[in-house]
Amino acid sequence: MKELTIQTRYGEDDQSPARGRWWRYGPPIVWAALIFIGSGDLLSGSHTGGFLLKPLRLLFPHASEATLGVIHFWIRKAGHLTEYGILAGLTARAFRSSSLEFLRRGWFWAALTVVVVYSLSDEFHQSFVPSRGASLHDCVIDSIGGLLGLTIVWCWHRRSQRKMRR
Repeated sequence: MKELTIQTRYGEDDQSPARGRWWRYGPPIVWAALIFIGSGDLLSGSHTGGFLLKPLRLLFPHASEATLGVIHFWIRKAGHLTEYGILAGLTARAFRSSSLEFLRRGWFWAALTVVVVYSLSDEFHQSFVPSRGASLHDCVIDSIGGLLGLTIVWCWHRRSQRKMRR
C-alpha cells in the first residue's frame, strides 16, 4: 500500500495533513500561549523590575532611580515590539504555506489582523490581572512590532524570489 506524503512549500515531508497543519500552526499557537502566560502577573512591571533593575544598576552605577525607571520602561516596550514581531513572523510562515488559497495570497494582511486582534485580546486579559492594566498604547506598540516583523518577512521573501528568478 502506498503511503500518503505531502510536500509542503518549505520542502518538509509530512506523513499526514494533520502533522502538516501542526507544523504550520503549532509555533504561532505556542508563542501566543507564552504571550498569554507572560501577560499575567508573571511579567508585570513590578516583577520585571526585580530582575532588570539589579543588572541596570551594575551597568549604570551613577544613574538615578528615575533614569533606571525610564530604561526599565523602554526595555519593557521593546519586549512588546519583539514578542509581537515574532508572533507576526510565525503567523506569516503559517499562512504563506497554508492549504487555503486566501491565506496564502493575503498572508501579510491576515497575519497583521491576527496580531492586532490578539494584542487587543491580550490587553483585555490584562485588565483582569491586579498587577497589570489594559493599555491601548501597548496595543499600538504590539501592532507596530507585528508590522515590523511582517515587513522583515516580506523583504526577505521578495529578496529570495529575486534570487530564484536569476
